[in-house]
Amino acid sequence: MSDAILDVQGLVGGYGKMTILNGTSFSVPAGSITTVIGPNGAGKSTVFKAIFGLLKLREGKIVFKGREVTGLSQRELLTSGICYVPQGRNIFPELSVRDNIQLGAVVAGRDIIDLPVRIEAALDKFPVLRKKATQQASTLSGGEQKQLEIVRGLLLNPQLVLIDEPSIGLSPLMVQQTFNILKELRDRGVSILMIEQNARSALEISDYGIVLELGQTRLVDRAERVLNDPRIGQLFLGGAMTETAA
Repeated sequence: MSDAILDVQGLVGGYGKMTILNGTSFSVPAGSITTVIGPNGAGKSTVFKAIFGLLKLREGKIVFKGREVTGLSQRELLTSGICYVPQGRNIFPELSVRDNIQLGAVVAGRDIIDLPVRIEAALDKFPVLRKKATQQASTLSGGEQKQLEIVRGLLLNPQLVLIDEPSIGLSPLMVQQTFNILKELRDRGVSILMIEQNARSALEISDYGIVLELGQTRLVDRAERVLNDPRIGQLFLGGAMTETAA
């Protein structure tokens, strides 16, 4: 992959004595959607935590836009242009939707002059959240809370978005809306690195696919080639892709 915005080189790490990443290496092309797939325990979420400085590595390095960022703090990574939307719910439930979005900039340590304008622009992309902007975040559905996290991350105008399982808890319509927003970001030059349980749907909107297994990179290729590889269909996509590929 040429013109990589992110290079992950030989990552080794895990939790306690358990090693999850066993030399994980891959690159993310600038301005692309790249989806990471693999079975449970493959190290997908762990590699995201390593990239965003939430996991101390034993070996390896992470290079963002030609600069090594291994071990930088989350605030430094946010300032550098990397945004992380983790799996699960990470909101302030007693605050309003709008205050949650605004507080995202404060937590990141960013003084954004045009913050009100950015908030309105972000809400324009998520009509459901705009309708509920004054409600407490705790009143949102699980899917709406996930969208709130995405909006909060986009407020900082990141160059690389790491997003872990964006479709969890979303209705099919909201999943499609979220994927459309990711495609819009890609078309504006933002790079997306995504983990998604709905591998087929994610690969269909992606430019590249990465297959992880046991903390190692097994395959990196164009998304359509990964999607139509019968081995991947059998191992990671439920087996149905084998007949299609044949």
